[in-house]
Amino acid sequence: MTEKQALQKMWEDIRLRGLSESTFENYTRNVKAFFKFCNRPIAELNENDVRRFLQYLIVEKKRAPRTVNQHSSAIRFFFAVGLNRAMNYLQIPLMKVPKELPDILTKEECNQLINVCKNAKHKAILLLAYGSGLRAGEISALRVNDIDSKQMRIMVKGGKNKRDHYTLLSQNTLDALRDYWRKYRPNSPEGWLFPDTKNIGHINRAAIASAFNNCVAQTTITKEVSTHSLRHAFATHLLEDGVELMKIKELLGHYCISSTMVYLHLVNTTKGITSPADTMVPAND
Repeated sequence: MTEKQALQKMWEDIRLRGLSESTFENYTRNVKAFFKFCNRPIAELNENDVRRFLQYLIVEKKRAPRTVNQHSSAIRFFFAVGLNRAMNYLQIPLMKVPKELPDILTKEECNQLINVCKNAKHKAILLLAYGSGLRAGEISALRVNDIDSKQMRIMVKGGKNKRDHYTLLSQNTLDALRDYWRKYRPNSPEGWLFPDTKNIGHINRAAIASAFNNCVAQTTITKEVSTHSLRHAFATHLLEDGVELMKIKELLGHYCISSTMVYLHLVNTTKGITSPADTMVPAND
C-alpha cells in the first residue's frame, strides 16, 4: 500500500465514523510527519518506529504533551483502522498532560482587543467569538441564514460534537455584522457568511487566527492567548455575571456538563469573600 492509498483509506474510515473534516486534516498532517521521519515503506513500520518518532517530538522538537498525544492518537488510528494492524499500545504510552488552566482575558482586555480592530470583517469575527462563544471552526462554517436577528440568536450547525445548538447574538455583534455586510457585500453561492478570497468555500481557521494575532499585537496584552481565548472569556464572564452553568453549557454546545464545569475554576472565586484571617481580633501588645 502506498502512502497515498493509506491516507485515502484513513479518510474513508474517518468519514464512516462521522468524524469532522478537521479531524482528517489533523490526522493526515500528523501521520505525514511520522512517514517523513521514518522514511521507509509503510509495511515495515512498527512500534519501535512510533517510539522513536514520539521521542523525537519530545526531546528534539520540545513539543507539549498534548501535541505529542495528538500525534500518537493519529498514528494509532492509522495502524489500527487504516492498516488493520494490531500494535502493542503498552509500548506506545500516552503522556500525562498537566492540567493547566488557560489565561483568561478580562472584560477590559476583550474590549481593548476588539476596539483596536479596524477591519470590519475581522471585528465581526472577534465579536462572534467573544459575544457568542463560537469556536473558530464554527465561525468559519456560518451561513447567512444562521444569523437570526429577530430572535437575536445564532444557529450553530454541526459543532465539535456534531450537535446543533443556539447561542446568543449580541446587539454589538449584530451591528458589526451589518457593518461588515455593507462594506464587503459577500455573495457566496453556498451562502457562507465569510467566504474565502476565491468565493468558493469559506474562510479557514488559519485566516481567523491570523486576524486575531494581528489585533493582539496592537494591544498591551501579554498573556498566552488564541482565538479560543475569546470563547473562554465568553463563558467565564457569563458565569461571573451570575448566568447558570446549565445555560452556559447549552450556549457553548457542550455535550457533557463536565466540560462546562472547568469554568468554575476560571472565575474569580475570591471576589467578595473575606478571609478568616481578616476577622481575627488583634492581640494587645
